[in-house]
Amino acid sequence: MPYLALPVLTGFLRSHGIEVIQRDLNAETYDTVLSRDHLEQSLKRLRAEFPHKLNRVLPEKIEWAFSVGPRLVAQIDAAKRVFRSSSFYDGEKSLDAFSTIMQSLELASLPFHPAQLDFLEYVPASPVDSSRHLLEGVRDTKHNLFLDIFKRGILADIVREQPDIVGISIPTMGQMLAGMTLAHLVKQSGLKCHVTVGGPHVSMLREQIQHAPLIFDLIDSAVIFDGEMALLGLAEAMDGKRAMDDVPNLIHRTNGTIRVNEMQMRPNASQHVTPDFDGLALDRYLTPELVLPLITAHGCYHGLCAFCNVGYGAGKGFAPLQVEQLVEQITTLQKKHGVRHVFFTDEAIPPRTMRLLSERLAQLGSPVDWCSCARFEKVISPELLQTMARGGCVMLLFGLETASDRMIQLMVKGTQRETMSRLLQQSTQAGIWNHTFFFFGFPTETLQDAQDTVNFIYANQTAIHSASPGTFVLERYSPAHLQPAQFGITRIVEEGERDLAIYFDYELASGLDEAMANMVLDRFMDQLPGKRYGQYYSHDVHRFLFASHLRAQGKPYPAWLANEETLT
Repeated sequence: MPYLALPVLTGFLRSHGIEVIQRDLNAETYDTVLSRDHLEQSLKRLRAEFPHKLNRVLPEKIEWAFSVGPRLVAQIDAAKRVFRSSSFYDGEKSLDAFSTIMQSLELASLPFHPAQLDFLEYVPASPVDSSRHLLEGVRDTKHNLFLDIFKRGILADIVREQPDIVGISIPTMGQMLAGMTLAHLVKQSGLKCHVTVGGPHVSMLREQIQHAPLIFDLIDSAVIFDGEMALLGLAEAMDGKRAMDDVPNLIHRTNGTIRVNEMQMRPNASQHVTPDFDGLALDRYLTPELVLPLITAHGCYHGLCAFCNVGYGAGKGFAPLQVEQLVEQITTLQKKHGVRHVFFTDEAIPPRTMRLLSERLAQLGSPVDWCSCARFEKVISPELLQTMARGGCVMLLFGLETASDRMIQLMVKGTQRETMSRLLQQSTQAGIWNHTFFFFGFPTETLQDAQDTVNFIYANQTAIHSASPGTFVLERYSPAHLQPAQFGITRIVEEGERDLAIYFDYELASGLDEAMANMVLDRFMDQLPGKRYGQYYSHDVHRFLFASHLRAQGKPYPAWLANEETLT
């Protein structure tokens, strides 16, 4: 599934007459790594460096690569075809393909050990929350998987196009090295263009970037918060129509000085423009059917959860789109791309939007299946859930987080166990797949609090079809980070060299520490029953498509805690 920020920005800029070429390097990189040529090159590199790798990679891993590598090279193209076809829904075929893909990613990562690219994330060899290590990492040919891929691919295309601006969106810390590597290569190419970065991860670092001058050896500027007006202003500045200091939401280096421009919050700048996916290689995603993202609102209508940094410290804001706008976007994309699956990437879709959107889509014959994140709200009734199902809702992703009454209050979740249980049961009865997020280790959580969550999960096991368990992470700009004492945190550990940190270690007055929380999670995961076809649960988009397929076939959804070893 494409990353929504690119089509949103592209649609806005094109509506203002700006020529835009957009590329999803996430999809392109996976497609390149998972290719015969790249896997053959990985084996060739391992053979050339084999004597030197023994100090960095376990010998048995190298021997494993030599043993299975030729088979993976021979099978990788067929494996991708399975994931991009209806064969994905054939459990045995897609399981074999999934195994080939996962092993191929491991093989492709070995030459860059300890860096690791897997199906969901990239773990770099050195920390990227240090500007010093980041500058070293973008030049590190021994450990940076992206250097050669970008040199042989996107860089040549950028040089050929001779753009005025190269914009790189970095949504997560896991994509920081890749994004900054591309910035470095563009700078090294000698192109006379302006290189800017943006995205959620960059917005979270807005204060740190000002004091990290090394970053500006890689980029010319950083766009903070929503990028529509900033990129439009930057294009005007490049044309000499306005001064660089007048471009909103921009941090830039001019004459050796880092300057911070006025920060404007305009979440509605692109609200009336349909995201434009033209130019993206929509056939390169590893999905059997096209799934496109949309959003029903900017921000979170609750916006109070103590662990969440929604808004990235800029304050609570919520701007919903009109339902007719949403319907127009859906019908436009359906006509243009034939899309039948829409993934709303909202923080949480409001109940009013659920009702109005579902009613309108049902009137149109339910042209798409859709899913979204949601909160456990008392106002959600069985009738509303039935209406949503008729209107194409296939999956809801609920933020459960905890089932301890005390922790619910401390987290400022605003939910109740009785409501959570009722909605899970009623949503299942309506034919909706329920996915839940929950975690252990929020400050002051006890073993009994954690057990309350586990007990709730098992008590409602027939109404939970997939889940994402985890442990608490203290993230920059969350209420727990901004007011630590209020949540039982006695000290936040800040290390000087981690000048780009967004996650922090901490000390507690009481409760599970990080090690204990991880132990609780590990023990919980160890007790989970096996999944015969785990590939269907590997990614939110795959879960969504699997649920949609089962509904179309009239088949029941399997419970997450059911042992599927004997299921067909």
